Amino acid sequence: MQASRFLLDRDDGAKIQIYRWAPDGAPRAAVQIAHGLCEHAGRYERLAEALTRAGYLVYASDHRGHGPSGAPGELGFFAKSDGWRKCVDDLWAVNRRLAADAPGLKIVFFGHSMGSIMGQQFIAEHGEALAGAALSGSNGPPPAILPLGRLIARFERWRLGARGHSPLLRQMIFGEYNKPFRPARTDFDWLSRDQAEVDKYVADPLCGFPFTVQLAIDILDAVGPIASPATVAQIPKSLPIYIFSGARDPVGANLKGLIEAYRGAGLDVTVKVYPDARHETLNEINREEVTTDLIAWLDNAVGRRSA
Repeated sequence: MQASRFLLDRDDGAKIQIYRWAPDGAPRAAVQIAHGLCEHAGRYERLAEALTRAGYLVYASDHRGHGPSGAPGELGFFAKSDGWRKCVDDLWAVNRRLAADAPGLKIVFFGHSMGSIMGQQFIAEHGEALAGAALSGSNGPPPAILPLGRLIARFERWRLGARGHSPLLRQMIFGEYNKPFRPARTDFDWLSRDQAEVDKYVADPLCGFPFTVQLAIDILDAVGPIASPATVAQIPKSLPIYIFSGARDPVGANLKGLIEAYRGAGLDVTVKVYPDARHETLNEINREEVTTDLIAWLDNAVGRRSA
């Protein structure tokens, strides 16, 4: 495997860090990775090693306000305005850079958690450019109390400022996740049954950090439209989609709703749910099984999807 990193300059001055992992031989296809909230693309090196062994070129980018390349003091902050839109557009810019670097190579999108929610929007807007999409640790339509959450977030912005950190919003978004795993050893037991993996996350200064009020608003404003029938209807019917999750993933409270919405729209959906697994199935005790299943699906999707 050949590993490298570089920065992609955006029109508004933002710099997006991209990790590139290449197989030793000619790649058969490419995988574009979008990571989750309060983590970073560097955590996907183990997955990239497995993918490159299987012949895939891998590009993984840090979202704004995430990873080591963010501006000082900007960790957990997308942008002053339109942060979610900017992040989704960044993913398209990364996709186009990948396409330019490896012309003619089929590209499969892979998103985990928040990256999979961005992915739901991404495949609606750019599905024609993809050979497939894999969504890990995802979720479906938001609960009915979403409008209340949006109001609370705006009140917290008035109270604390856009870059403020609200314990109330953190509790709203993350606070319930650990409850099924009490007595909990850490605040992040919900991530995996593998204690060593949880400890690595806790020890990583680029993981689990406080997110800003504005970032919470960006997410809460985005999830409703993404789950709408109009957005789902834009996804190409021929695009292979792989949804996989842990059966005990607290993030995917309405994963069934996503699956039903996609299948109801006539989309080509494959689903895999791992018993007892938690949120980060690729860091679970059965991660080799999860990775093998993902690569098998990738091989099939790339083999039958035209470039």
